[in-house]
Amino acid sequence: MGDYSNALSSHQKALEIYQKTLPSNHPDLATSYNNLGAVYYNMGNYSNALSSHQKALEIGQKTLPSNHPALATSYNNIGSVYNIMGDYSNALSSYQKALEIRQKTLPSNHPALATSYNNIGSVYDSMGDYSNALASHQKALEIYQKTLPSNHPDLATSYNNIGSV
Repeated sequence: MGDYSNALSSHQKALEIYQKTLPSNHPDLATSYNNLGAVYYNMGNYSNALSSHQKALEIGQKTLPSNHPALATSYNNIGSVYNIMGDYSNALSSYQKALEIRQKTLPSNHPALATSYNNIGSVYDSMGDYSNALASHQKALEIYQKTLPSNHPDLATSYNNIGSV
């Protein structure tokens, strides 16, 4: 509902409890850091958002298999922060890592792959690399065309992405 200060306070309290009661690499800590990162992102506090998402990733890298979906989520979160900060090189790298994990673990027509392709396409667009932007957005559209009803909003978004390139 947009009450970010209360959300932040609640997530910080949860993190404090977890830090006192759980091992330093427990998955619940990573979840708390991702939750904090999301709130910071929504508040426009991108440096704290990035730091929180990076802590979540570090925990995941220590405790999860290298192709675990939670790592893809962390890379995606980090990419989103870099993207909004205008650090397109790091955004692209993070989004590509998320895509690599998803390609290894998900069916080729999974919507999360389309999300990754759209994210990558948006970064390429921001970088002025319109050829790669278009190719990425087209891959997303192909996945959505195979998996979504013809009137689904994500299809409209894909068409808009392609048209904007």
